[in-house]
Amino acid sequence: MIDLHLHTTASDGRRTPVELVTEAAAAGLAVMAVTDHDTMASTDDVRQLAAEHDIDAIAGIEITAVDEGRDVHVLGYFLDHSHGGLVEFLSAQRDVRVKRVRAIAARLADLNMLIDLRPALLEVSLLPGRSIGRPQVARAMVSAGHVSSTREAFDQWLGRDRPAFVPRTGSRPEEVIATIHRAGGLASLAHPGRTSMDARIPALRDAGLDAIEVYHSDHDGAMTARYHRMARALDLLMTGGSDYHGDPQHGVPLGAATLPDDAWQRLHAARHRHAAT
Repeated sequence: MIDLHLHTTASDGRRTPVELVTEAAAAGLAVMAVTDHDTMASTDDVRQLAAEHDIDAIAGIEITAVDEGRDVHVLGYFLDHSHGGLVEFLSAQRDVRVKRVRAIAARLADLNMLIDLRPALLEVSLLPGRSIGRPQVARAMVSAGHVSSTREAFDQWLGRDRPAFVPRTGSRPEEVIATIHRAGGLASLAHPGRTSMDARIPALRDAGLDAIEVYHSDHDGAMTARYHRMARALDLLMTGGSDYHGDPQHGVPLGAATLPDDAWQRLHAARHRHAAT
């Protein structure tokens, strides 16, 4: 099995690199990619641990862009996580994340829903490359007793158009794609079925987008078929993965969505398409 969309505690996942690789081995993964949000802090650990289990772990990331007020997630694969321009870009991305969660906490306080973000913010300040986002806010809401689950937190309070939603600021998808290319990576549009971005995909292809995530745990059969046809029509590569966070309240198991081997072979063959600059 090939799962190219996994998360660790370096961003909003619930599994450490050790725990994630152990689960990946137990699930029978042959290829995996950790795609933490705006950080590649787990890359080296995951690669080393995966090699011990004969799993091919490729370097990955999920970078958040902003397009007309919408969050757009762009996956990067095979990129150089030590590339200077990428390191600088991701540091700025993480700073924006900290400012946003502080603003969300203030919005919640105005709604008489006090939460304690100090432990999460302390981790970010002490651990290089650690990323923070709304899932940590949702967990703090659960801990404070304001909601019964992180899903309720998003559905009732933190999601778009909800009372505590704070819009994100950030780079456009085209800039994110270029940043991934400069670090030698391939860029794939994450879970397009979530984002209502279909009309923008041809323009993003023209801007250098290499792939779309056809296979995802949120894509039903019809969505998967639609994005498969779109990838073929636009001559885009395909990626896929479960988007596993290790959160029992979301119920998505590791390997819930995987990339077929033929699609993986085409993706792997294209891994040197962009030389790092």
